[in-house]
Amino acid sequence: MSRVWNFSAGPAAIPTAVLERAQRELLDWNGSGASVMELSHRGKRFIGLAEQAEADLRELLKIPADYAVLFLQGGATQHFAQIPLNLAGEGDSADYIVNGHWGEKAASEAASYVRVNVAASSRNEQYLRLPPRASWQLDPRAAYVHYTPNETIHGVEYHDVPEVGEVPLVADMSSNILAEPLDVSRFGLIYAGAQKNIGPSGLVVMIIRRDLLQRAARPMAKIFRYAEHAANDSMLNTPNTWGWYLAGLTFQWLKEQGGLEAMAHRNRDKAGLLYQAIDGSGGYYRNPIDPAARSRMNVPFTLHDSALDADFLKESEAAGLLALKGHKALGGMRASLYNAVPLEAVQVLVQFMRDFAARHG
Repeated sequence: MSRVWNFSAGPAAIPTAVLERAQRELLDWNGSGASVMELSHRGKRFIGLAEQAEADLRELLKIPADYAVLFLQGGATQHFAQIPLNLAGEGDSADYIVNGHWGEKAASEAASYVRVNVAASSRNEQYLRLPPRASWQLDPRAAYVHYTPNETIHGVEYHDVPEVGEVPLVADMSSNILAEPLDVSRFGLIYAGAQKNIGPSGLVVMIIRRDLLQRAARPMAKIFRYAEHAANDSMLNTPNTWGWYLAGLTFQWLKEQGGLEAMAHRNRDKAGLLYQAIDGSGGYYRNPIDPAARSRMNVPFTLHDSALDADFLKESEAAGLLALKGHKALGGMRASLYNAVPLEAVQVLVQFMRDFAARHG
C-alpha cells in the first residue's frame, strides 16, 4: 500500500515517522507486553508518558511555569461553551473577534453563559480579510477577549498577536498551534483540538494561566471545571490515552525536526510555493483573501471555471492528492498545509495544478 499526499483540513496528516513508531509499539509499548491503549492511565508507565509529553510541549513552546498544561477531551467546540463557564461570572461580558466560521461559532456557543460582545467582525466582507484593528470595540471590563488566529474554512490568519490590554486573551489555536514559535505569556488561555497539528481527534490541549483557574465562581459539575482537571493532572476522568500517546510522539518528532523555528521556515516555504502557483496562473486559479491575511495552514482556491471542479478533484485523487475539496460553505478547493505535510507534497500539488491547467485550459 502506498501513502497519499494528505491535504485534509482535519482530521489531518500525522507525521509518517510518528505513525511508524506507533505501529511498531502497538502490541508491546515500552516493554509492557500490551498496547498503550490497554494500560491503566494511573499506572507508572502511563504517568511517565504523560509527564514527558507535557515536558516536551513546555520545551517546544517555552511555556512559563505559571501556566498549567491540560490534556482534555471534547474537542474545541465543547470548550466554546466551557471557557465562559470557567472564565466569566454570572452577568459578565466577553469580547469576541470574529473573522471566520469558527470564531462565529465560538461566540454563538458562548452566548448561553456570558454576554457576548462581538467587538469586531469581518462577516460583511465575507471573511476575506481581518477586521481592522482600529475598528475593534473592546471593553476593558470584559472577562476575556476571544479570537481565532487561523480560520481553516476561510483561510485567514493573524500573523501577530493582538494587544488587548490587561484583559486575558483567549485563542482557539486548533489549526496553527506548533506551526511557529509563540510567546505564550501574551495569552491567558490557549486551546487546540489535536486533529490538525498535534495528533488524532478526541484530544484538546489547553495552556492556561494558573490565576485564571480560580475564576470560576458559578456552580458547575467538577468535570467542567478546569481547576479540577489541573489539580488532577488531567486525569479527573479516564483520559484519551491513545491521543495523549500520539501527541507525545508528535512533540518528540517536532524536536527532532529542529523545533518550532524550523517548522516556521518550512511552513512559510510551503505556503509561499502554493500561493505563488495560484497568483502566477494568470487567473486560472484564484485565492480571494487579502494577501496580508492569507493563512499558511489552509489555502482555499477556486478554478476560473467551476464546471471543472469535479474533474480537478477526480484527477487529483487519482494522482495521490487527498482531500482537496473545499468546505461546503465555500466550495472550490482547499489545501491544508499542517506541520506533517512535507514540502514535497506541495511540490507535487503545484505540478499537478500546472498540468491540469495545460490539459483543460
